[in-house]
Amino acid sequence: MKNVLLAGMAVLFLTSCGFQSIPTQKNEVEATVAEITNQYKRRADLIPNLVNTVQGYARHEKETLTGVTEARAKATQITVDASNLTPEKLASYTKAQGELSAALGKLMMISENYPQLKADANFRDLQAQLEGTENRITVARNRYIEAIKTFNNLVTVPPTSWTNSIVYRFEKMPQWDVSDEERAQNEKPPEVKF
Repeated sequence: MKNVLLAGMAVLFLTSCGFQSIPTQKNEVEATVAEITNQYKRRADLIPNLVNTVQGYARHEKETLTGVTEARAKATQITVDASNLTPEKLASYTKAQGELSAALGKLMMISENYPQLKADANFRDLQAQLEGTENRITVARNRYIEAIKTFNNLVTVPPTSWTNSIVYRFEKMPQWDVSDEERAQNEKPPEVKF
């Protein structure tokens, strides 16, 4: 009876103090990073189609189109490894993605100067796909932020932090942050023209 009671207490202790929840949450963080990467890849895959569509209408907007292409190339070269995530690597990744977002914003503004482009079904479809992708990126980022918060709470707040300090020794993970370019872009009020 005493052995059964001790075994029951051991199981209760191991399941209630982070023995399983810390690695489970670390896996969740890695999955959410993968989802962000997946959504950025989706956006990068759409960009060549969007650029080709715009090129047909806006041949003399070469500088903007080149900027989008270069930003896309830079953004796809930088990857995030969830198992080796540092604040510096995350900052580099978000900076490259922010530059791509800014270049895409300029590309979308070109449509204001080309009424035929705005009316083109291919452009509208690609624009809708890109807007949907941006929304998916936002949702994926929010999930990542929540997963990091939960993980960081597990490794820093007792009693699970005691298990972490004895068994795992995980450090707090860096939280998602927007790049300076994205921050500056978000501070500008949107321009609405009628």
